[in-house]
Amino acid sequence: MPADYYDLLGVDRNATDEQIKRAYRKKARELHPDSTGGDSGSEEKFKEVSLAYEVLRDPERRRRYDMFGPEGSGNQFGPGGPAGGFGDPFFSGSLSDLFDSFFGSSGMSGTRGRSGRAGPERGQDVETVMNVSFEEAAFGCEKDLTVETLVTCEVCSGSGATPGTTASRCSQCGGTGELRRVRQSILGQIVTATPCNYCDGTGETIASKCNACKGEGRIRESLHISVSVPAGVDDGTTLRLAGRGPAGRRGGPKGDLYVHLQVSASDRFSREGADLYAELHVPVPGAVLGTSIPFETMDGEEIIDIVKGTQSGHVIKLKGKGVPNLNGRGRGNLYITVIVDIPTTLTPEEEELYRQLAKESGEAVKHHSARSRLRSLL
Repeated sequence: MPADYYDLLGVDRNATDEQIKRAYRKKARELHPDSTGGDSGSEEKFKEVSLAYEVLRDPERRRRYDMFGPEGSGNQFGPGGPAGGFGDPFFSGSLSDLFDSFFGSSGMSGTRGRSGRAGPERGQDVETVMNVSFEEAAFGCEKDLTVETLVTCEVCSGSGATPGTTASRCSQCGGTGELRRVRQSILGQIVTATPCNYCDGTGETIASKCNACKGEGRIRESLHISVSVPAGVDDGTTLRLAGRGPAGRRGGPKGDLYVHLQVSASDRFSREGADLYAELHVPVPGAVLGTSIPFETMDGEEIIDIVKGTQSGHVIKLKGKGVPNLNGRGRGNLYITVIVDIPTTLTPEEEELYRQLAKESGEAVKHHSARSRLRSLL
């Protein structure tokens, strides 16, 4: 009995078109001859998976398959299929053609999809860490960053050759930078490519190398870079500085520099997104009778009005006093939690006033002996 097409791809019968496509990509990579060492069983399995995908990706053929099985979908393995093919009127060509349609010209074979000469290599992308303060992250800043990187050699202008001389085309790879090997399989031609070890993949050889860079076309230097930190960044934000990474070999373009930000904590505020949170300590009389207390926000001093009878835990919202949104649209809010400070020590006069207040309100309080009161004063 033919295998179920959904089981072959590892999806359920309600899978979307995108889920089916992703599943096929994964299976195709796993079963490609370059991944399995040319195992014949894997090649046969690949044919089955490809047929399953061709059927299920077409809405009408999928509908017929769901209703009638493989016979109703118009596809069936066996003697009816073309010799060495996929038995599918919607597929023609070699295995390499199929992979090119999904994964580009490189496929799984390792080919680089080049035509013509190799050309200079692009520099690598690199990353570094930069520390910023809580306030700098909130409002943005310009920071100087020193990085060790590779820059274009000024002596040879990045060519890698001694001034007055030039590089020549590699005789082994013909300037492509890669060595290709073609082999035949039952599924068609398989082309594999590896970097040319004679020219190290550059496509060029240098007879007289530059003394300053030893033929690399670049040297190591310390560079001072100005980094614009936008307002609203948070701890862990990564900034991409395009073209600020290392220079490529032999005049190649620069890579990118990725800067990971480490934001220091604040001793007054905590942060969630663009919103800030803080605490305001209020003495008992102020909470009971009401008061006004100055509070230092990120923008300067604000007078906070404490209404009569404010309870500990009450939250006051200051709209727009948080951190600017990273997208540049408005700011978050500042939420201030009121903490009513209960005194832990009292003078005899203060204690007597609290006792009188308790008596007036009918509250029962503990009475301390003269000895215990004397101990509390020592």
